[in-house]
Amino acid sequence: MSASAEHRQGPDRRKQSRGGRRVEDRPGFAPLVLVADEDASSRDMCETILAKLHFAVAPVDSIDKAVSVIGTLRPDVIVVHARDTGALERAAWPSGVPFVNVTEQLRDPDALIDAIRRAIRTSQAKT
Repeated sequence: MSASAEHRQGPDRRKQSRGGRRVEDRPGFAPLVLVADEDASSRDMCETILAKLHFAVAPVDSIDKAVSVIGTLRPDVIVVHARDTGALERAAWPSGVPFVNVTEQLRDPDALIDAIRRAIRTSQAKT
């Protein structure tokens, strides 16, 4: 055998997709995340993390602004960090927009991203 001989033990899987985009993903799809957070530093951090992961982000600084833009923006998911989210939940309910409320368990960026992805996949499965 030559020095360039391959030492595979299983079948050749180089042509199979591994991770990244899924077959069912729409081409060019970047989920729109409406981020409603009154704390500017927390909102900016969330926006930065989501943008690096290729999410489209629409940040707003209050629940009232989020309620007013939800019908026109039609986000794929709403991420909110506030005490009273009732008005936003009621505004999101008729359109079926998934809702992720940032709690202490979701302060970790990885946990938040997982919750957002889970919410998007769940809503896409319903349609």
